[in-house]
Amino acid sequence: MDLQLTGKTIIITGGSDGLGAATAKTLAAEGANVVIAARGLEKLTSVAASIGGQALAVQTDVTNPVHLENLVTQTMTRFGRIDAIVNNAGRAAAKPFESITDLEWQEDLDMKFYAAIRLSRLAVPHMRAVGGGSIVHILATGGKTPGANSMPSTVSRAAGMALMKAMSKDLGKDNIRVNGVLIGLVESDQWVRRAAQNNQSLENLYAKLPLENNIPLARVGQAAEFADFIAFLVSTRAAYISGCAINFDGGMSPAF
Repeated sequence: MDLQLTGKTIIITGGSDGLGAATAKTLAAEGANVVIAARGLEKLTSVAASIGGQALAVQTDVTNPVHLENLVTQTMTRFGRIDAIVNNAGRAAAKPFESITDLEWQEDLDMKFYAAIRLSRLAVPHMRAVGGGSIVHILATGGKTPGANSMPSTVSRAAGMALMKAMSKDLGKDNIRVNGVLIGLVESDQWVRRAAQNNQSLENLYAKLPLENNIPLARVGQAAEFADFIAFLVSTRAAYISGCAINFDGGMSPAF
């Protein structure tokens, strides 16, 4: 299937490793120009170099509005258009309610919620100028089914889900589609770090996680599978999909 992404320009935050980097490489392989944003310059430039001339690396702290403005400016200077953004920046933060400080709440919301608002707001006029586009918010299944000791992440992700739905209503008239992908257990650097901290092999950890979390497909998701799904979702092949919070979790979540 031709995803018709050749010549399109897509911004991916959190693009220096893990799911963001995998997505950037897949989109580039489909012919898109990719703009990858993250705080760590060394990893960022390495990913961009592995892709080649279709990639632009922009060192960005997504919690800083000035950095986001620079990200969009550099994108337009280099490629002259924005067709999609993937709001992927974020990290897990899960603690009991009473132990979370105001600062921790604010930091989580700034990275996972306000960053998506600000970047989307900056990109929408450029999408409108090319006749439409796609915005994908990367969320987590905990946004639908928050558990004990799961804050602030689950609350930020639930807010992101409401943002996605409301944006899809506002922007549909401009042919701008907005969706959310709620990930469960998928290959990423956080599991590499956890395996190292626990002095166990990554293979053993990936074998245990599906059993501990009752994943019906009995395995952890692959980064390449995630990237393929995002590529489809931002493409015109998904032209009638908008306002959806889609689980990417092997059937783990009890919520639709």
